[in-house]
Amino acid sequence: MTIDQILVVTGGILAIIFIVWFFWMAKKEGVKASLTSGGYQEAMILVKGGYTPDVILVEKGKPVRLNFVRTESASCSEMVVLPDFKKSASLPEGETVPVEFMPDIPGEYEFQCQMGMLRGKLIVR
Repeated sequence: MTIDQILVVTGGILAIIFIVWFFWMAKKEGVKASLTSGGYQEAMILVKGGYTPDVILVEKGKPVRLNFVRTESASCSEMVVLPDFKKSASLPEGETVPVEFMPDIPGEYEFQCQMGMLRGKLIVR
């Protein structure tokens, strides 16, 4: 094996390791929901090829309002589902849709599109 081949193979292996770490192993901090004057923990979530932010931090025992704004026409993003809270909502393009619920038990809960392709996480502390 020549030095060029060794460098190319080494570079490829390093690129694969970086991609695995970046997409599957890196921990995302999350965004803390802001507290409104009405007592809700509130976060605005952009729906465009995914959820931004995709990790939301909230406190248990305080009501949560997640405001979803869909800015794309892909059929997968037409609905959001929060199965652990038995909530779902249709997301018309260009409109803000609030989803309200009460997180009583600490833990990590997923929210996703109806097909399960777009995913986000709610961390209740």
